[in-house]
Amino acid sequence: MVKYVLFVCSENSARSQMAEAFFNFYNKNPGFLGMSAGLKMTDTIKPYAIDVMKEKGIDISRQKPKMLTLDMVENAHKIYTMGCIKSCPAAPPEKTFDWELEDPAGKPIEAYRKVRDDIEQKIKRLISEL
Repeated sequence: MVKYVLFVCSENSARSQMAEAFFNFYNKNPGFLGMSAGLKMTDTIKPYAIDVMKEKGIDISRQKPKMLTLDMVENAHKIYTMGCIKSCPAAPPEKTFDWELEDPAGKPIEAYRKVRDDIEQKIKRLISEL
C-alpha cells in the first residue's frame, strides 16, 4: 500500500507544487508518493514556479492546482505545510509539520529560486529519513 506524503500551501500554485515535484523526482521508494494541495482554489501554477523548476530539469507546467480535502488529510502518511499551518483547516499534530517557507507570490523570480532551493534541501532530507 502506497503511503502519501502531502504538501500543502495557500493556493497549490508554487511551493507545494515544487515540493510534490521534487519528492516524486528524488524518491526511489515505491512505497511513497508525493501529492500536493492548496487551501484556496486557483486556476494555474505560477509562471515563475514553472520557470525555476525547469532550471532544475523538472517540468511542472502540466500540473493543476488541487484543493485540499479531508480525504487527502486522512489518507496522508505525513503532511508538510509550506508556512500556512495556522490557516490549515485540518492539520493533525501527530503527522503535520510546518516548513515555514516564505510565500514568493508577487515577488521577483529570485524569491522563487530561494524558496525552490530551500524546498529541494528539505525534500532531500525528508527522503533520507523515510
